[in-house]
Amino acid sequence: MPPRILAYSATAGFRHDSIEASIEALKAKESALDVKFDFTEDKSKFTDENLSQYDAILFLNNSGIILDDTGKAALQNYLNLGGNFLAIHCAADALRDTPFFGRQIGAYFDYHPDIQESAVDVLDKTHPSTVMLPDKWRLLDEMYNFESDPRAIGAKILLAADESSYQDPQAKEKTLRHGSPHPIAWYQERGAGVEGHGIAGRSWFTGLGHCIEIWSDDLFLGHVMGGIKWVLQSKTTKAFNANGNVGNAS
Repeated sequence: MPPRILAYSATAGFRHDSIEASIEALKAKESALDVKFDFTEDKSKFTDENLSQYDAILFLNNSGIILDDTGKAALQNYLNLGGNFLAIHCAADALRDTPFFGRQIGAYFDYHPDIQESAVDVLDKTHPSTVMLPDKWRLLDEMYNFESDPRAIGAKILLAADESSYQDPQAKEKTLRHGSPHPIAWYQERGAGVEGHGIAGRSWFTGLGHCIEIWSDDLFLGHVMGGIKWVLQSKTTKAFNANGNVGNAS
């Protein structure tokens, strides 16, 4: 049985018009990834029983409070059992009332300048989600600023925004708290949202993914696919570990 991923795209605030394009793009990559996606915006799917069948949960451009207390508890339990976690773009603006989610994602979104041609620097060329990228990757996307530095909770930065490549007038008026170089994608070998007694799976986040067009860009899709492949290789779930507590048993 292939690894199974729950892709959750519910929104309770701003809704990206690229969500539908992202779902179609990921569906088209199921075979290449050898995974099975289940796409939903139904928060009632977040129960201990339902989440136990997944090797990873992907938060896809969410916003606002998109889980109730039952769902938050189920997500915490899932992470404690070794479940893996991915999040894309505006997911960093979701569940601000849930500290463990903030730790698991690495940092919450602060603000972004206008969308424009920008460049990101690849800081780690060895990771599966960056190995295909040029050293300086030029693209049209939003360059997120974050409320904290994901390095503070142990994240390793993969991509950094080249602040000289775009205009951010607000930066002169604000205290930027995300550290330097400016993080835009990162990973955690052990997700920091796991409670002390838990078995930590992997966490991967990219701040890219705003536009409809980027979801048909081969480099961006390679970046996302590499992140998916990497989290699944944690060997904390049933897809690759017969003793895993959660996941799609082979």
